Amino acid sequence: MSINSSTNQPPVICLIGPTASGKTALAMALCDVLPCDIISVDSALIYNDMDIGTAKPTAEELSKYPHRLINLRDATKSYSAADFCHDALAEIAKIRANNRIPLLVGGTMMYFKSLIEGISPLPTANSEIRKKIETEAAEQGWDVMHKQLADIDPQAALRIHPNDPQRLTRALEVFRLTGNTLSQLTQIKGDKLDGDVLQFAITPKERSTLHHRIELRFQQMITQGFEQEVRKLKERGDLHPDLPSIRCVGYRQMWQYLEGDFDHKEMIFKGVCATRQLAKRQLTWLRNWPNLHWLTTDDETNLSQVLAEIGNNWSK
Repeated sequence: MSINSSTNQPPVICLIGPTASGKTALAMALCDVLPCDIISVDSALIYNDMDIGTAKPTAEELSKYPHRLINLRDATKSYSAADFCHDALAEIAKIRANNRIPLLVGGTMMYFKSLIEGISPLPTANSEIRKKIETEAAEQGWDVMHKQLADIDPQAALRIHPNDPQRLTRALEVFRLTGNTLSQLTQIKGDKLDGDVLQFAITPKERSTLHHRIELRFQQMITQGFEQEVRKLKERGDLHPDLPSIRCVGYRQMWQYLEGDFDHKEMIFKGVCATRQLAKRQLTWLRNWPNLHWLTTDDETNLSQVLAEIGNNWSK
């Protein structure tokens, strides 16, 4: 089936939802009936050797339904929203060039937002400049650094409290790197999705249903060998709890358990609670998200709803 839009290129389908809401299953069902290629929109799936705790599709599933933008980084590395936008736009262009439909699937809301709205051209962190700023702050105090920011970027100084060294450092770093203020650069939006975009959000009707699914999935991860997966990561010796990879939900709690911070039962409790909190944040994002078509987890009509929406917007 070929789909033609007013821009003469295939549309982009976005399938967004909280963790454990059924996004992957619906994406695979869509691939069975539409010429779709899946692009992962998940900040945890980008890491190698982190499969069980991220609920990464199995090797069998990936063989049948390949996912782009997974297994991109070692767990020691970082991956920003800007990195994602660059990579996702390149993959979307490749998929469209083959007259196929890019199907973006995941729950990392900042990635979706950055891709749809465009991301400001902010520089990457510079450890040397950050050290200089931190040294100055240690000698003069953060109040003095805040006054320095107020002189160069009054708008940012109003938003950033003197007792917020992380954001204060970033604002000063941006100016020292570029000669432009953070306020100036955040007004500029870079490349973003073009053409026709359909956005679907999937979530259970009841919050309790989502909580139950989260608990079941976490228990399933334990059974599948999640502890062994994190133990193997820990034994490498080059990872630590402050890395973005180890801060991923579930991994942080398992790491703390292996450090002896609490027992196995408490680890499961904390892991489930952290995952619920993640889902709550994701749902908060979605409630304010424009142009969404809502789907219900486990609704047998989800596939037909997506197909109908496509049919209503594009000729076949």
